[in-house]
Amino acid sequence: MHSSEPITLTRSCEAVEIPAGIPHTLPAGAVVRLMQELGGSYSVIAESGRMYRLNAEDADALGLSVKATEQASASTQGELNEKMIWDQLKTVYDPEIPVNIADLGLVYSCVIGPNEKGGKLIDVKMTMTAPGCGMGNILKADVERKLSQLPDVTEVRVEIVLDPAWHPGLMSEAAKLQLGLDLDYNPGPSSPYGLPGH
Repeated sequence: MHSSEPITLTRSCEAVEIPAGIPHTLPAGAVVRLMQELGGSYSVIAESGRMYRLNAEDADALGLSVKATEQASASTQGELNEKMIWDQLKTVYDPEIPVNIADLGLVYSCVIGPNEKGGKLIDVKMTMTAPGCGMGNILKADVERKLSQLPDVTEVRVEIVLDPAWHPGLMSEAAKLQLGLDLDYNPGPSSPYGLPGH
């Protein structure tokens, strides 16, 4: 969602600068433009030209109604399985690109195993679109929070890996179509972890 209409914040909001990942407080009365509303967060551009990410609970400050964007995928009932995990990963979005992290090819592996404390442990290896991206810890926390909501999950471990480097060839066909890239575009090597069909 893109909005060319300026929005005046009705109250101050905690925000994260994109892509630096630096926390900020946007004051009441600040004027922003909504650039993206996906995965339970909002990406806005301030008058300074800087981009920020706001959380779902700040919808009211933007003059928007709170949506059920944080609800788990409909397929979260029953016994934990790989499809449930990938469905949840598809609700985590890069704050600059309107594509989820699974379709972007940022998730290199996802393994379900027993947790020695009981329940299930999910181990995720993922990367960033750029090595110096300051949003890594923000996206990591999103993945941990969303996967922790799945049945019988008692622990989620997310590791950010930078080798191999991400490249656009790792994106799904749907992501390439959405971003207007050539479907045959594949400039780099494939992930050594193997990308599951998602």
